Amino acid sequence: MASADVTIGTLAKASGLARSTLLYYDRLGLLRPSGRSASEYRLYSPADVDRLEQICLYRRMGVPLKEIAQILGDADDGTAAAVLRRRLQALEREIDDLRRQQRCIVRLLKQDELQQENDMLTKDKWVAVMKAAGLTEDAMRKWHIQFEKMEPDAHQEFLVSLGIDNAEIKHIRQWAAKADPADSGDCHCICQPTEPD
Repeated sequence: MASADVTIGTLAKASGLARSTLLYYDRLGLLRPSGRSASEYRLYSPADVDRLEQICLYRRMGVPLKEIAQILGDADDGTAAAVLRRRLQALEREIDDLRRQQRCIVRLLKQDELQQENDMLTKDKWVAVMKAAGLTEDAMRKWHIQFEKMEPDAHQEFLVSLGIDNAEIKHIRQWAAKADPADSGDCHCICQPTEPD
């Protein structure tokens, strides 16, 4: 916790957020600076810094900004509990959906046609099969995140079986291990076909 007021630049650096994100939070009324300097720079108090830490915590849990505003604007802990229960239910639905996708992928991988076409399923063929099955790039990224979190050894074996080189496998697994399933982010290497040399 900060012991004195800090500028937006200092707060951005300390929190790891972009200055534009803090300005966006200000526009939403989610995190407004408590004061201004003589030069009219935004100044954030220790209480503001604590509030930002709460916002970041809820964001890591995948809670939308609108609901975070409701939680922070209500002194009643019941609001936070209700929002978190809804988020938990949403995660359970997402996990169920991911498991259905995994079962679909396993069925597709076992198809005789794929095995006859080539003994080894490549990354490009896997991407094509997933897209043909109706999975979006975001769904494929979420699938990788859950695969890494639930079965890291099997995920490694799967990536190796696609003929992906070790450096890319390391990148994919590190990204998937750190990624937030709610904000699957951007990791084109997982879902994009291999670029020709």
